[in-house]
Amino acid sequence: MLRNDLTIGVLSLKNLKAKPVRTACLAVVAGVLAFTLFGGSILILNLRQGLAVITKRFGADLMVVPEGASEKAQSLLLRGGTGYFYFDADIVNKVSRMEGVVRASPQFFLTSLSEGCCDAMVQLIGYDPETDFVIQPWIAEKYHEKTGDGQLVAGGGISIRNDNTIQLLGHTYPVAARLSKSSSGLDTSIFMTMNTMRNLMGQARADGYHFLADQEKQGTKGLVSSILVKTDPSKAPGLLAGDIRIQNEGVDVVVAQRIFSRIAETLGGIVRYIRLFSFILWVLAVTVLAAVFSGTVHERKKEFAVLRILGATRKKLAVLVLSESALAALTGGIAGVFLAGVTVFPFSALIREKLALPYGAAPIGSVVPRVLGTLFLAGIAGPVSSLWTAVRISKAETYFTLREGE
Repeated sequence: MLRNDLTIGVLSLKNLKAKPVRTACLAVVAGVLAFTLFGGSILILNLRQGLAVITKRFGADLMVVPEGASEKAQSLLLRGGTGYFYFDADIVNKVSRMEGVVRASPQFFLTSLSEGCCDAMVQLIGYDPETDFVIQPWIAEKYHEKTGDGQLVAGGGISIRNDNTIQLLGHTYPVAARLSKSSSGLDTSIFMTMNTMRNLMGQARADGYHFLADQEKQGTKGLVSSILVKTDPSKAPGLLAGDIRIQNEGVDVVVAQRIFSRIAETLGGIVRYIRLFSFILWVLAVTVLAAVFSGTVHERKKEFAVLRILGATRKKLAVLVLSESALAALTGGIAGVFLAGVTVFPFSALIREKLALPYGAAPIGSVVPRVLGTLFLAGIAGPVSSLWTAVRISKAETYFTLREGE
């Protein structure tokens, strides 16, 4: 019989240490598998989280913008960056009086000119506190007082100074709050009331800055960049969007439901691709591992024959092989999960930029089950791949095995 202190686990570890190259090959295959499985699952989770958050945050059913600016508006909303476009503010009243419109609120977009004038190149968004139904509920989650003129609210991706201020266009402004992240381009925006926006632009003009808005439609009641619209539930947003286009010349209408539906379709395609690729990779990993274990049978025949003479049963030999494969695969799986984590989590902003899709941060409670699931799938790949080898070894005849080669 095997000595009591020489258990299957101890013997498996000794065998793995005795063959470092073979063990490393097994671990690398399992590590690549775990890296792909865990990285892919977190990618899917964060994309779903991002879509859920931006759908909740946007709050409007329609976004009315100048003709030709719909793509730029969607890019600003989803991917961030900067942009500006304007039309006559009189359209706000026209849209708000249309049948099917419950609420309509204007916004004004301004782009900071350069990092030389500001702490960062950011998108500035002015909103009307009297009619707004999107920005202020979001602000209220972090700042429970009314935002006053002269105060700014920073998106979750904006860096501010230690004294809660930020420099814009040559002047320093207090930041009342920094919003929770929305997984959208709004995270790199700064929000302020329309009065604050007018004061900011007035001070900047006095300092010699010029804006596109200064050169357009002078003599009108003003300019706005977009109108956010909340529709009556009985009115289909798509139909109302058509009415707005017909009744207001020179405008485009972005339907939020269509944007999010397209994102959901794209996300569905990504999910299917990742799952199919993960399944194929798992099968390939099992195949490669099986080939490695099968190739070691011949060189280990006499080793197993000696163990049989020492009292190891056929079952224990099979368990020994399965144990070795499981330990090697689990070690590789842990390394793969770790590498995927340090690759995916620190580079979330870059991943969102490259995918051009809402990309959120998954809660830790959702990540832990995926870690365990990945380790299970990577760990089980080892025993599955070595099962046939274990059966062959357990059936080998000790006498003939020892006489081979004489």
